[in-house]
Amino acid sequence: MKRTHERRLILSAAAAGVLIASVGSGFAASPLKLEFVRHAAFFSAGTKQPKTLDPHVFIEDASAPEATGPQNIKHVAGVRPALVDLDAKTSKLFNAEHKPLGFDLQSWLSATGTVSIAEKDGKVTLDATFKNLQPNASCSLFENHFDTAPVSFTPMDGAGKTNSFTTKTDGTASVTVALPSMPTHDNAVLVIYNSGGQPHGMERGRIGVDAHHQIVARPE
Repeated sequence: MKRTHERRLILSAAAAGVLIASVGSGFAASPLKLEFVRHAAFFSAGTKQPKTLDPHVFIEDASAPEATGPQNIKHVAGVRPALVDLDAKTSKLFNAEHKPLGFDLQSWLSATGTVSIAEKDGKVTLDATFKNLQPNASCSLFENHFDTAPVSFTPMDGAGKTNSFTTKTDGTASVTVALPSMPTHDNAVLVIYNSGGQPHGMERGRIGVDAHHQIVARPE
């Protein structure tokens, strides 16, 4: 009788262990859900700019001298960084070399998006959707690292192979990327518009020339 009782206890414990293991293996933390914001506003607030500006796109200004603007982006004479709240939204945009980007300030500022990042069974997956990006455009997802000085950037996938995408004709896109780790407040998800039409692998590109920070999402 005693042996029978012990056997039942062992079987019950084993069954409980299997159940716990089963539940544990399927456990997934709540996904991280974020809204993208304009990089211009994010950067200007973070660096305490007196006026909200976009260091990555430029407006024609005959009085503007050749200079190095915010984020160490050099631009030629005749253009300056766009002032988000002061420049007309119909203003045509240019890159730092005074080459037209082919759209106006309103179109650039209209981009929106959401991102969900989930971890399950040791794998981290990012799912993002976007609206009002440039149509048929090349874009890349990079990760900001605010815990380095200066801030550094790496492809969201860690390899520069699956972090880029092409938008649809209406400027929308849906993207899924496997990440090397779960982002924290030390990081952000950054959308880069590749105005040259091609991604740049492990690098962002020539910032302000053929690669431009557009929208960003940072965990709390």
